[in-house]
Amino acid sequence: MSERNERHLGLYGATALGVGAIVGGGILALAGVAFATAGAAAIVAFTLNGGIAFLTAVSFARLARRFPESGGTYTYAKRVLSIEVAFVVGWVVWFASIVAGVLYALGFAAFSVEGLLRLLPGLAESWSWMGDGRAELLFALAAIGVYSWLLVERTAGGGNAATIGKVIVFVVLLAGGAWAWVAGAPAEALRRLSPFAPAGSLGVLQAMGYTFIALQGFDLIAAVGGEVKDPRKTLPRAMYLSLGIALVIYIPLLLIIATVGAPPGGIHAAAEANPEGLVAGAAERYMGAAGYWLVIGAGLLSMLSALHANLYGASRVAFSMARDRTLPRRVGEMRGRTGTPAIAVVTTGAMMAVIALAVGTVAAAGAASSLIFLVSFAMVHCTAILAQRRGGDLRLPLIPVAGAVLCVGLAIFQAVAVPEAGRVAVLWLGVGVVLYLMALAPGARLADASAEARDPDLARSRGRSPLVLAPIANPASAASLTDMAATVCTPNVGRVLLLSVLRGDAVPDDAAIRDAQDILSESMGRSIESPARPETLFTIATDVWGEIARVADLHRCETVLVGLPRITEPGVEARLEGLISNIEADVVIVRAPPRWRISEATRILVPVGGRSAHSHLRARLLASLSRSSAPTLTFVRALPPGTGADSRRRFESVIDRLARDEAAGPYRVELEFTDDPVACIARRAEANDLVVMGMENRGRERPSIGPFALEVARKTTVPLILLGRRADAGSFAARGIAQAVSTIQRPIR
Repeated sequence: MSERNERHLGLYGATALGVGAIVGGGILALAGVAFATAGAAAIVAFTLNGGIAFLTAVSFARLARRFPESGGTYTYAKRVLSIEVAFVVGWVVWFASIVAGVLYALGFAAFSVEGLLRLLPGLAESWSWMGDGRAELLFALAAIGVYSWLLVERTAGGGNAATIGKVIVFVVLLAGGAWAWVAGAPAEALRRLSPFAPAGSLGVLQAMGYTFIALQGFDLIAAVGGEVKDPRKTLPRAMYLSLGIALVIYIPLLLIIATVGAPPGGIHAAAEANPEGLVAGAAERYMGAAGYWLVIGAGLLSMLSALHANLYGASRVAFSMARDRTLPRRVGEMRGRTGTPAIAVVTTGAMMAVIALAVGTVAAAGAASSLIFLVSFAMVHCTAILAQRRGGDLRLPLIPVAGAVLCVGLAIFQAVAVPEAGRVAVLWLGVGVVLYLMALAPGARLADASAEARDPDLARSRGRSPLVLAPIANPASAASLTDMAATVCTPNVGRVLLLSVLRGDAVPDDAAIRDAQDILSESMGRSIESPARPETLFTIATDVWGEIARVADLHRCETVLVGLPRITEPGVEARLEGLISNIEADVVIVRAPPRWRISEATRILVPVGGRSAHSHLRARLLASLSRSSAPTLTFVRALPPGTGADSRRRFESVIDRLARDEAAGPYRVELEFTDDPVACIARRAEANDLVVMGMENRGRERPSIGPFALEVARKTTVPLILLGRRADAGSFAARGIAQAVSTIQRPIR
């Protein structure tokens, strides 16, 4: 977000957003469906849904206090779980708000057409050529288009006026109902509640599933958390207030509809006969024609404000996902004149229009959106549980557990009772998984690696404590390797293990012991100035390289950092290749002078070959450097002199995209046209302070130093870093689930 739009919502604005999303639209669109399904027991269904919603609001509030950022459920999942799981959560939440927006757009259309036909009955013949439901669809598409334009042009979108207006209308409806109750025959009104639950408890459950969407909207406050002032206090209060206001309106209104607003035959029969017009008909019975038009007016205002709120919140979820590359980067672009996430708004509005064309009916949209929101709220509860355990509190959080069980149970029931809704949810999730794997995964993982390197709290909240192993054989290199390990390591969360292997079968000689003491002294001296507090480990082994591999696997190291100032000496390459092939970790090879500090590197040359095999590791390293300095990065690619203009533009575009993904700050992209790429890179290296290169990949996607890197090392004297990234194993879902399972039992210490 641009700075001028950050933190501009106070308690009133945030609460108004929630009230705008919750109050009116859901109950007016779905009350008839609920009464037709459960009879007067629909009041119980709404009350029970309110209880589940309050449990969910508690979990939202806990997460909002800890992560007061835009994105809502998606941001919480990204903070606590892996980027892959966060994508699934964000994809579901984005779709949930989109479908909710479709529900309210269709509801607005239904109320508009009904009111117009009541005023001008002759319109029915004029619209007959369009076919059944076409007029409503045109109204729905027009509403989506207008509100999308408003949100592109202005941040707030003008939704608060509609919110205030509809609340006033509902207060009038409640006051009219209360007067009718007192002035009439209360006993007769209560008799209209019979039969109270004609379909029994099953009907109540069905009504809960159909109408849960009517209490959705408080979650949108969390979705715009990055725009709320004093978010740790304001976000929870706004969520509780908006949900409380909705229930204070809903429950009395439902009671009035089922009693003084019901015909003599009872509310169940009236709802079965005309569920869409039930609320308007009930208001007309106890307030006359004025009541009917008040409901039509409330419906129009409610649907529009709820459409605005869902479009607003969903676009912010899409914007947050695009910034993390879990949606295409272009979706995260800002409109310069207004500072709004214009592409995210337009994309969300376009999705709403497409789904409106596909769904077409209010009932189908309500069933699908209720199911999807139940799933997304269950994810919120699970995230809250994990976040508590990440913080070291191992107690069982009863509210999130109860909320998760209730949301999952009702979602399963809804998927069975309304299989069309279940199919919609499964189809959308399948589309998302394919899209992520085919197009989004590489960029998302790079952005996530960079974000985790820059933000230590991200790794902490995910329960990660990555270990960097730095074998040290020369006391002169201990200080520089400790400094380098601290840069690669995630500060305050990751750990550094300095390994000194004493060669021999038994007790080492005095010289080896003195070297070990010097290594300890140098590394501890440097650690005083470093955020990392390295641990030291001394072992005895005849095979030094094999011992390094053993320790790396034993301690499950994420990265092995090898300092080799004499990388080009005979035999070193073979020993390194053996080490690389025997460990399941990323490998960083450093050639640097004694006591060299990586912070001294202000000009960094990054030769690239167009492939992204080591991009993840390189992005992590470059982001780590940006924590303490702002180096100048130059990404360079060597090409043959005869490369054509089209190929040049294509290569430049590819390298620019690669650099944009990896660089945590400003960068340059340059192409060199030469028949001797090694000599070219060596020449360019002498004008820089550091060269960062990726290794080659060989069999089974294992890194290998490769002849090109060795030739560059032989012909240069500047500090050199070689990166070897292990190929990711398994599917994204398996990795994300494995991470969640492995860390749920062990909080960060």
